[in-house]
Amino acid sequence: MRVKKAIIPAAGLGTRFLPATKAIPKEMLPIVDKPTIQYIVEEAIASGIEDIIIVTGKGKRSIEDHFDHAVELEQNLLEKGKNDLLDKVQESSKVNIHYIRQKEPRGLGHAVWCARKFIGNEPFAVLLGDDIVQAETPCLEQLINEYERTSSSVIGVQTVSENETHRYGIVDPLIKEGNCYQVLNFVEKPSPGTAPSNLAIMGRYILTPEIFMFLEQQEVGAGGEIQLTDAIQQLNQIQRVFAYDFEGTRYDVGEKLGFIQTTIEFALQNEELKKELLGYLKGILEKEELLQIN
Repeated sequence: MRVKKAIIPAAGLGTRFLPATKAIPKEMLPIVDKPTIQYIVEEAIASGIEDIIIVTGKGKRSIEDHFDHAVELEQNLLEKGKNDLLDKVQESSKVNIHYIRQKEPRGLGHAVWCARKFIGNEPFAVLLGDDIVQAETPCLEQLINEYERTSSSVIGVQTVSENETHRYGIVDPLIKEGNCYQVLNFVEKPSPGTAPSNLAIMGRYILTPEIFMFLEQQEVGAGGEIQLTDAIQQLNQIQRVFAYDFEGTRYDVGEKLGFIQTTIEFALQNEELKKELLGYLKGILEKEELLQIN
């Protein structure tokens, strides 16, 4: 079966960005002029996904509003002839998006489980909002292509440094064929110095519906939450699960420094901002160098 459905979990509390996320969903924080979650949705659409379900939580209503029509705003832009802005506003409302609420924060595995009835008995994608990927071929499309080749679940990975492995789900690879690895074990956030490799799971998954058998057990893992990685490890015992080292640049917008770095890099890709921003950054660097000299 073709992969036509995707789950985007967006129910987290966003504690790393408090106090901003007390009233604003982390997923709605903008990278330049676009909410982070819109980058994720656009990748899904560019990869051929037809239906998206966003798993939200309390205080996330603005996500639904963002992907809905804003009639008064659109009419105002039309009357004023601001067609470029009108196109941008309407672009986000052309997507076929569904919503379900995760009633309590019980982890990523539980958030995916909440969407089980929407998925049914089909393979599906999961895209996490903490990772934005820029690639010539969309990251999710690369994984879908690999799923079609293997008829198996495929997990997106990239290499991280050894001192970062404790922050991620890590794969213990068996056999490598091109960018694809057959996997012995999946380990969620291993203790420092114990990781079986430095191949880290990067927020993109193609999963078969059998994963719900294991998520149904609601077993608590690392951090006292229901971990998706634990269910993938169990799935790997009954059917092959592959890890795919995808091509592209991954930006971590789930923590403050990565969010700031991503904003700067994306702003430098904007021709309207690039020249002035470079001048501004140069001025800051020169000022810092003078302070260090003095």
